[in-house]
Amino acid sequence: MNVEKIQTEKRVRKFSKVIAVMPAYNAAATIEKTYRDIPPGCVDEVIVVDDCSSDNTAEIARKLGLTVIVHEKNTGYGGNQKTCYDEALKRNPDAIIMIHPDYQYDGRLIPHFLGFMEKGICDVMLGNRIRTRREALEGRMPLYKYISNRILTIIENIVMGQNLGDFHSGFRIYTREVLETIDYRRNSDDFVFDTQFLAQAAHLGFRLGDAPIPVRYFPEASSIKFRRSVRYGLGTLGVLLKYLVQKIGLARFSIFKPKNR
Repeated sequence: MNVEKIQTEKRVRKFSKVIAVMPAYNAAATIEKTYRDIPPGCVDEVIVVDDCSSDNTAEIARKLGLTVIVHEKNTGYGGNQKTCYDEALKRNPDAIIMIHPDYQYDGRLIPHFLGFMEKGICDVMLGNRIRTRREALEGRMPLYKYISNRILTIIENIVMGQNLGDFHSGFRIYTREVLETIDYRRNSDDFVFDTQFLAQAAHLGFRLGDAPIPVRYFPEASSIKFRRSVRYGLGTLGVLLKYLVQKIGLARFSIFKPKNR
């Protein structure tokens, strides 16, 4: 038996507790469909963090029997995720699933994604919405989002030394170790939180992977508009610049420090 095989076997694990988190904002029209798609028995608890929605997202989530936390004021997408992960870690899970409650992502695939992690292949798994250009556009992904995603993902792969198909997915699974190590509380409260998190994971040596997942774009699904997309893209490039500068030793940035350091 070679060394690589021995190392892989040491990473094989069995998840005894899996928590799903949904960072929600005005998701009343889609949260039930998102939840119903999750195969019974693959998650132990679903936590919904309602970021001060103006609709009845929280009420619907409670009727579904989900754990609901409501922010008193809107904290932003990144701020919402911080609460999601804080609450998930309190339950001492083996894996944490983050899925947007807007029904864009197919929750039926959760057990298959968890399999990559239980087999010790990845520490982070993302849903790749862009298996082919045709599939993404037929799923109604706006053309400007498709083009910007392709450009940013190529740059991110080069800078971080990864080979992911979609760096900007709203379907992500982490092992507990990832969330216990990354100091995500240092991150932005806005959408660039996601980019920062993956840059932190790559910098700290966690293994990132992805697999195809169907995507659905429709009027009720949440989606940032063009101007915010531009701001998000510029923010992503800023994170990559910091990553590169830190990697070559010209400066050090606090977001790349592990927790408690």
